[in-house]
Amino acid sequence: MATKDQQPKKLPLFPLLSLLCFASIFLALSLSLSKRASISNETIHFRSTPTLTSTPCNYSHGSWIYDPNWIPNKYDSTCKEIFKGWNCIAGNKSNAKDIIKWRWKPNGCDLPPFDPVRFLQTFRDTSIGFVGDSLNRNMFVSLFCSLKRVSSDVKKWRPAGADRGFTFLLYNLTIAYHRTNLLARYGRWSANANGGELESLGYKEGYRVDVDIPEGTWADAPSFHDVLIFNTGHWWWAPSKFDPVKSPMLFFEKNQPLIPPVLPAVGLDKVLKHMILFVERRMRPGGIKLFRTQSPRHFEGGDWDQGGSCPRLQPLSPEKVEELFSLKNNGTNVESRLVNQHLFKALKGSTFHVLDVTHLSEFRADAHPATAGGKKHDDCMHWCLPGITDIWNDFFIMHLNSIKARN
Repeated sequence: MATKDQQPKKLPLFPLLSLLCFASIFLALSLSLSKRASISNETIHFRSTPTLTSTPCNYSHGSWIYDPNWIPNKYDSTCKEIFKGWNCIAGNKSNAKDIIKWRWKPNGCDLPPFDPVRFLQTFRDTSIGFVGDSLNRNMFVSLFCSLKRVSSDVKKWRPAGADRGFTFLLYNLTIAYHRTNLLARYGRWSANANGGELESLGYKEGYRVDVDIPEGTWADAPSFHDVLIFNTGHWWWAPSKFDPVKSPMLFFEKNQPLIPPVLPAVGLDKVLKHMILFVERRMRPGGIKLFRTQSPRHFEGGDWDQGGSCPRLQPLSPEKVEELFSLKNNGTNVESRLVNQHLFKALKGSTFHVLDVTHLSEFRADAHPATAGGKKHDDCMHWCLPGITDIWNDFFIMHLNSIKARN
């Protein structure tokens, strides 16, 4: 106990008050900064998922990240709907099981994993149609196998002229694939013995393409389906099918040949214009229309009929992507970006939504069936299943959810 002589000295009142005031201000500032930091972190996290009030994420731009432990909970090679040539695991492709170990990471956000049960519940009583060439069938099969894994009560049928289709009975959800190579109606054409405008120009045979008439396989699809997703492109620059000399595309409009005859690029523009207008007029009220961008091919060393192959076992570097696909180089695979130019031009001003899968797919030279496709040549056009079209469907579902939320 302190004695009288040892009593502590009293502190002056003013410095003590100053110290307390400073401490209070410091505490208040700390709390404010902490709160702001917390709000900032929440905002960044919030914006990583697209909602009506957040900045949308551009899922089409990002990078592929290898994750050896990644096991997508979708489907496997036992799904019977997988076309034999696309079943790379059954076909013993050396990297077949590694293809799905590469995850797509969009810039600035994450791509949510596909939840098939939630999809079935959300789109109960809905009909979805894939309209296009075999690459849209590739995507259709991917979605079917993902859904079939969680809902096996399925009815097989061909609605509205479809090539194939299924209804998941517990949810009354129908998905169907309508095969069409050019979207427009086409068939063999031969010169008339009595002559005509094309005959007078020396044409003897080819393919008649009616730019203003949809192919019958999908003409009824807009009035049947609630959601349609289209594609076209691969057949427009296919000399093995439409040889510019022996069997050229001959375009007709209003039942009359276009004179002078036009090149396929012009024909594509006309077909896109007419088919987009046709769908706009015929689509059922409230229907959703999407157009998928071009799927890239990865032939190296020549085209498919010139010994071209796709032996790579890992995704391409950005530099190699530009080398293969740049329009300036005009290489074997220039088709994808070329078709997209026509597509974006045609869709401008329409009510179609664009599903852009080209950029992310350009990297994946490793994900085609190649020699495991069972053909006499490497298949560097279609995709292994499971594989890249699973990511396309992730994009597709994100688009549908976003559109549904806005409406």
